[in-house]
Amino acid sequence: MMQILERLHHRLSMMIGRGRLQTGNDSGNVQMLQVRFNADEVYDNQPRLAEYGFTSMPPTDADAVVIFVGGERSNGVIIATGHQASRLKGLKPGEAALYDNLGQSIYLTRTGIVIDGAGLPITITNAPNISLDTSGNLSVSGNIADSTGKTLAGARAVYNGHTHSDPQGGTTGTPGASM
Repeated sequence: MMQILERLHHRLSMMIGRGRLQTGNDSGNVQMLQVRFNADEVYDNQPRLAEYGFTSMPPTDADAVVIFVGGERSNGVIIATGHQASRLKGLKPGEAALYDNLGQSIYLTRTGIVIDGAGLPITITNAPNISLDTSGNLSVSGNIADSTGKTLAGARAVYNGHTHSDPQGGTTGTPGASM
């Protein structure tokens, strides 16, 4: 009886492990990662489950929680990952964020949404229309350009400097109010 209890205890203690990710492959239907638990315990090709609609490729040395079905270490699945150095800190109760290890984030704060591009471009693709519905102002730092490369600043310069032929001779002056 004691031997059965010892085996049961051993299997139960082997059901959950916490390790560090070493490498991975994100090319298939299921992401496969390598997890190191200690110097002597490394498992390759462990499948990783993630919430539907969200995906990521955790960086090397990210934490991983692995469940081993029946306590069998050859039959594991990664159910959670985290990267302590990249995690956004100081969130208030109810706030949420999507972030990466480069500092890019979409932060749902109590007072509004904050998007941080971390100095990298933000691209919206395959959208035939983009609608902005605001009851306030839309402010842009920098310039706005269309698909031909023409900019709002360029249109402003043309408008502010344009004149017309005066039917009574000569040309009119530039507009009285600049754009």
